[in-house]
Amino acid sequence: MAKDLPYLPSYKNVGKLFEAIAAAKQPDSFTHQFLGETLGIKGSADRPLIPLLRALGFIDASNRPTASYGELKNPARRRAAIGNGIRAGYAPLFTANENADKLGGDELKGLVAQVAGTDDSMTQKIVYTFNALKPHADFSAAATNGAGPGKQETEIEDEPEIAPRREERPRGGGRFTEPAFHYNINVQLPANGTEETYLNIFSALRKVFPS
Repeated sequence: MAKDLPYLPSYKNVGKLFEAIAAAKQPDSFTHQFLGETLGIKGSADRPLIPLLRALGFIDASNRPTASYGELKNPARRRAAIGNGIRAGYAPLFTANENADKLGGDELKGLVAQVAGTDDSMTQKIVYTFNALKPHADFSAAATNGAGPGKQETEIEDEPEIAPRREERPRGGGRFTEPAFHYNINVQLPANGTEETYLNIFSALRKVFPS
């Protein structure tokens, strides 16, 4: 199934966009007015920069800046954030080829056409936009994002099973209760027996089971 990929009709101000975002105060909402008046990108052909930011995850569906937008204002995180954004916005490309960012020329064009199912004109627009974003990104930092220095995976071993021990008699005079055993003995007495017969039976039981 063909996938939609972000593209711009005009990509000349991509670099200016990220520089202006880094310098300006973060807005409550990224509007056309903010793009034109605050960031100084006023051309009507540049309005698609807003849906591009949305596709890259820097603003949400209501055009409010996300946590990733804040990383664009941090020089130490900006390039990695853009790399992460490209991987998210062009995820179908990276699914088809995990090294999509390293492709160029006909290889990238062929991959875009394969994934997006576009004609030559639209394929070219997607490729140009993708290539306009790449110089501002650090894909190696993006790939290792979240695995900061000194962070190691800790293998958790299963606790060994401990076999239950038999209870031992405590030393030092501690209290210990022996297990109790109960016997139920049913004695059927003959209906025609004499008193002497009954006495002999109970006398025998007392000898076998003394109290």
